[in-house]
Amino acid sequence: MKNRNLKMTIQFSYLLLILITLIPSVYSLIVSQIHSYQYNLIIQNVSRANRISSIANDEIPTELWDIICGRREFEKGRQYEMMDEIKSGLDSMLQSTQSSESRIKLEVAQRTGATLLRNINMLSNQMKNGSSVTQNEASLDEIRTITSLFSDVMQDFIVAEIESGNETNKSFRRSSIILTVIQVIITFVALIISTKSFFTVSNAITKPISDMESLSTKVANGDLTARIDIPHVDELDTLAENLNTMTEQIDVLIQKNMEEQKNFQKAEMKALQAQITPHFLYNTFDTIVWLAEEERVEEVVKITKAFSDFLRISLSRGHEWITIEQELEHIRNYLTIQKIRYADILSYTIDADEGLLDFKIIKLVLQPLVENAIYHGIKNKRGRGELTVRVHYADESHKTIQFTVEDNGAGFTEERLKEVRNELATGDRDSEKLSSVYGLYNVNKKLKLYYGGQTEGIQIESEAGKGSRISFTLPIYIDVSFAGGSNV
Repeated sequence: MKNRNLKMTIQFSYLLLILITLIPSVYSLIVSQIHSYQYNLIIQNVSRANRISSIANDEIPTELWDIICGRREFEKGRQYEMMDEIKSGLDSMLQSTQSSESRIKLEVAQRTGATLLRNINMLSNQMKNGSSVTQNEASLDEIRTITSLFSDVMQDFIVAEIESGNETNKSFRRSSIILTVIQVIITFVALIISTKSFFTVSNAITKPISDMESLSTKVANGDLTARIDIPHVDELDTLAENLNTMTEQIDVLIQKNMEEQKNFQKAEMKALQAQITPHFLYNTFDTIVWLAEEERVEEVVKITKAFSDFLRISLSRGHEWITIEQELEHIRNYLTIQKIRYADILSYTIDADEGLLDFKIIKLVLQPLVENAIYHGIKNKRGRGELTVRVHYADESHKTIQFTVEDNGAGFTEERLKEVRNELATGDRDSEKLSSVYGLYNVNKKLKLYYGGQTEGIQIESEAGKGSRISFTLPIYIDVSFAGGSNV
């Protein structure tokens, strides 16, 4: 089956419509220009004829009378300039007139003008020979008779031009009728083309789109076996093929998503296991036992309560979000237990702005950092270790909070620090091969997962023999309903 191209069909239809609709405009423009040109010529000729008639009938006799009366010398008179203007006007009108009758009138006028020029020359010779005033007046009367005849001829020419203008007007009316007929025909043809194009394009689009809508409904209802027939329309074939491919891939994507959810749950379990490691549990129970054996009742009660509160906040009834105050209390419980175990080598400080305690964060992001500071920093240092946890506004805008865990432990060498940073950056691709930074990696991944681009994750600063500083910055949230159904 031959494919249809809707774009070419629409373009051809529009081009054809544009071309046929241009016909009346082009015809009207040409006809109007022709008639306008004819009218302008007629008006110019009538205007010239009136001017020439006035010169011949009025100005020339007056000029010659002034010469005869002695007011002006013959050589200084304007009679020949006037005759030149008459001749030039007659020549121009002969070139522009389109009426044969007008042309005949102009030829008569030229002959009359020639006669007038001869009589003026005769008057000139007569006056040079010393003719009397009576003779000159007689010659002027003859000239007046000729100019009167010339004026009558020009009036006949004007009448002929007016009649020619009337014929032009009739031609214009006929052209208007023809233009109306053309417009009616073009309107009918355009209607046929538009209707044909509409049904062609409509049929090519409606059924495929209806089929696609039906496919999407079936897929939405869980029928992943549904498919759509290829419509054989260039603009829709790729879409139909992509819909079929998409339907085929949905099941794969669903399975993949379920697998990712399982992996995510496993990662959360590993994170929880990293937070409550077996050796920590064993060591805590061993500490309680030997404290009990030594009958140090107050310390037994203190460590037992701290351990109970530590577990309570760790589990927190499945909630993902807790207040900063609860997170810091969790740290205090952990450090209370560790302080009893490492009384001689561990001291700690928790410094937090009071105004931040009620804000909520994702839970258990500080304890792994504190644990890392103790086991990989302070325990590997000689002498007493100092550990500080700080929670403060990150900037003057009070829109972000900075969390910092700092110790004066063994620190990292430059080479080891580079390795740790690299493991944090690439561990999501090979988490099973993480070494001693698994707790840091879990915290970093958790921050990226829940806060996305709003946090840069864990930042590590360290110097061998002087300690380490681990920090991260989070936006302030009061309502954490955005967290995909997490309970607060």
